[in-house]
Amino acid sequence: MSGPSRTMRLAGVDIGTLTCRLLIADVSPDGRLTEIRSERRILRLGEGVDQTKRLSVVAMDRVIQCLREWKGHIDTYHVNACIAVATSAVRDAENRDEFLERVAFEAGFDVEVIAGDDEARRTLLGIRSGLPDGVTDVLALDIGGGSTEFILDRPGQKPIVRSIDVGVVRLCERLLRHDPPTDDEVRQAREWVARETKAAVADMGNYQTATFVGTAGTITSLAAMAQKLPSYEPARIHNYHLQLTTIQELEQTLLSRKKSDRIGLPGLEKGREEVIAAGAIIIRTIMETLGLSTVLVSDLGLREGVLIDLARQMG
Repeated sequence: MSGPSRTMRLAGVDIGTLTCRLLIADVSPDGRLTEIRSERRILRLGEGVDQTKRLSVVAMDRVIQCLREWKGHIDTYHVNACIAVATSAVRDAENRDEFLERVAFEAGFDVEVIAGDDEARRTLLGIRSGLPDGVTDVLALDIGGGSTEFILDRPGQKPIVRSIDVGVVRLCERLLRHDPPTDDEVRQAREWVARETKAAVADMGNYQTATFVGTAGTITSLAAMAQKLPSYEPARIHNYHLQLTTIQELEQTLLSRKKSDRIGLPGLEKGREEVIAAGAIIIRTIMETLGLSTVLVSDLGLREGVLIDLARQMG
């Protein structure tokens, strides 16, 4: 489908297992985004879902309060269209209809619950919109709170997408029970991630020839920590080359500290101290399992892809 015939102002909300994100942007006819306003908040909607299969009332309240505030912002920008999507936690929750009804009634959003494959497709649109010149074949990785997506994309071929039920919140709740995690917990976590990774790429062929690109909070946070950034700087994080050796060092630093002692580490976003060690285990294990030594960091992902996809549909 072709893109829009004029620049449109669009708003998108990504309701994730760990983080909720808002993006208001102008989308040009060639699919370029000009950011007008963006926010993200770590709200842990998926807290406990792995065990209970239900969204808690407290977690739903947190998210709905945020969405009501964001609806007010969106209304002031007179957007052409707005879209809200929800991912793993809402997909997995038995009471998701209750949450969706509450969001519609209390915050004014009709939320689309997207499957893992569709999440990956839109994430790829976001990543592709900001790749450096010369990058064609891509193996993209999106580590979320409840799931992780692998996307092998070569121009002219249909993307191969695999979604695994391993995410930072799920890993913490299922295996990393101690603070800091015990050696045995870390070993079990690595074995689980390695097993799922091997299954995910089993039919992907020669993925090593593609550029390995990572998106979402774990990888962008590790890129910020690697550079010891005092505050989040998208321009220094986007298209940063993060080395496996650096990830290994950061993982050891994180695993040697309690959650409370991770607060204030340069580059680590407040609220992510609980899950960043799980994220480091996931990305380290995936890279070691796949034999990859560097990851190209993308600050663009699902929320950008959601807007690009919406613009194409409207066009």
